[in-house]
Amino acid sequence: MTVVPHQKTSLTRHDDGHDPTLDSAGRTPQHDIGAEKTALAAMMFSPDAVLDCQSAVREEDYYLPAHRILHNLMVERHSKGLPNAYPLLADELERRGQLHAAGGRDYLTEVSLALETGAVGEHYAGIVHRKAVLRRLTEAGVRIMQAGFRGEGSTDELLARATAEIATVAEGAAASNEHDFVLPAEALADALDYIEQARHRQGISGLATGYTDFDELTQGLQPGQLVVIAGRPGMGKSTVAMDIARSCAIKQQIPAAFVSLEMPVRELMMRLISAEGRIALHHIRSGQLTDEDMQRMDQAVPRIYRAQLHINDCERTYTAIQAKLRRLKAKHPDIGVIVIDYLQLMKLGGQRPESRQQEVSEISSSLKLLAKELQVPIIALAQLNRGPEMRSDKKPMVSDLRESGAIEQDADLVILLHRDDAYESESPRAGEVDLIVGKHRNGPTATITVAAQLHYSRFVDMAQT
Repeated sequence: MTVVPHQKTSLTRHDDGHDPTLDSAGRTPQHDIGAEKTALAAMMFSPDAVLDCQSAVREEDYYLPAHRILHNLMVERHSKGLPNAYPLLADELERRGQLHAAGGRDYLTEVSLALETGAVGEHYAGIVHRKAVLRRLTEAGVRIMQAGFRGEGSTDELLARATAEIATVAEGAAASNEHDFVLPAEALADALDYIEQARHRQGISGLATGYTDFDELTQGLQPGQLVVIAGRPGMGKSTVAMDIARSCAIKQQIPAAFVSLEMPVRELMMRLISAEGRIALHHIRSGQLTDEDMQRMDQAVPRIYRAQLHINDCERTYTAIQAKLRRLKAKHPDIGVIVIDYLQLMKLGGQRPESRQQEVSEISSSLKLLAKELQVPIIALAQLNRGPEMRSDKKPMVSDLRESGAIEQDADLVILLHRDDAYESESPRAGEVDLIVGKHRNGPTATITVAAQLHYSRFVDMAQT
């Protein structure tokens, strides 16, 4: 194999005299022009090398714009079954008016002489990709530094943006062939292990919510799930969310997080004492506690005191909440569930989207990605529009989700709350609450009925009434 050493040609200098291999401070960003040429020459030499290099390097990984043009053209021609000999490439580029931008015929000849075999193309493509990652890391560092100097936004928002910059680089760092197709022979063992464990499992596979029938239907809440609990105002969304967080942090002694955009911490604590101690909430608020109430409180408070239920009622933007949740997960890797009350009160943070619907859509998809990243179920409460009130039976549907159909698309589970007695006080189903599982990505849908004990700020299984 003969590799032609890279010489600086007219291709590496713009018409205005600017050298693209230097940044604004006169420094040279990470790149390897010789490796870029060698990878492109391999693609000219061998159709197999086109596939290998396409898996290892992306168009934007090339440092020189001319090399991006050549890479794209060869990938396109290979997909059509056309050869990539450099005279044919030159003719095609001339027809498209891109020959000068690609360096001209002499430069294509120079590139084609960079090697004598296509076998090493993938290796050099990997070098090109690595250099591109280093450049992006440097660029992200510059943007983080500039944001720090400007100091625009809260500390948590700045940290979230910095984390997002690094995460973007990390997501693109792995070559695409590291995420290639797998055969059943490679994936079957893992599936069979899961099935065998399920056969001998005692109880459910995920986090228990405290609602027996619901847990049997869903096998509990699973890591990485986005669970949406939706309803009209006053249906008990926050009550369900606190029931689940209470089950996690107190009953199962697993850390949980509750981000409240609606109620302050004091209100949440009073509801928690009411639910855990079975003390009427209006007694707690008024201070008119009976001797029995005080006895129950004495028993409940130590359990609440020990609970790892992390509550935040300060943040309003997704970026700030994301930063705090990432830090919480790093500190408590075994966190069992995250609750956000509620989705439509949240702002995205940073640049304002064109519409509120777009903003809610971005928040929804970001929450799903965050659940996958942290490997924790995230429960997002959501408001429904007035659709149920326009129907005779008043029952909600998934399509009633307010402001964004993207919420339904992103969610793994959508639970709709319905209480007959909220519309008809003399209803024969007074005291019953329907948890309508309107979407279940990994299982059946159904309606689970639980009992409302709203004076205790909680819902319970029907068997407990």
